[in-house]
Amino acid sequence: MPFSDAKLPFRFSHPQGWLGVDLGDKTNGVSMVSAKTPPATMIRLLFVPKNGRAVNVTQEFGGFEQGLKSTGVTLKTLTSRAASYGGVSGTEREYQIAKGKDTLRMRVWFGNGAKNLYSFQLTDTAARYASANALYSKVLSTVRF
Repeated sequence: MPFSDAKLPFRFSHPQGWLGVDLGDKTNGVSMVSAKTPPATMIRLLFVPKNGRAVNVTQEFGGFEQGLKSTGVTLKTLTSRAASYGGVSGTEREYQIAKGKDTLRMRVWFGNGAKNLYSFQLTDTAARYASANALYSKVLSTVRF
């Protein structure tokens, strides 16, 4: 379903029946989940205004990874590649995140736009990741800045 909001610097189509969620982290963008009860697939399309500052995507990933590790999880980078969505270039990485017996998979793209830094993310259980990843790729193919 098409989604557009004047507060967002992009448009996209999202899976039907997904729910918007406020994670209370004061980020700019859209966070949505596949179901009301966990474990649910989560997609986040976030942005931060650059306000004229130069952005290094590799450094942004470093800060993101340190932030995850600071929560006590074990983080393993599975892939890293250049990727562009909606005409914005960036870098995309896939991770395995483990805490106790729980294992999650995450796909994160940092895009360096003209005015904003974008952080698009998919998080799901390892068991559902393959199907969620295919759905996430469809969502990303609809992004327009």
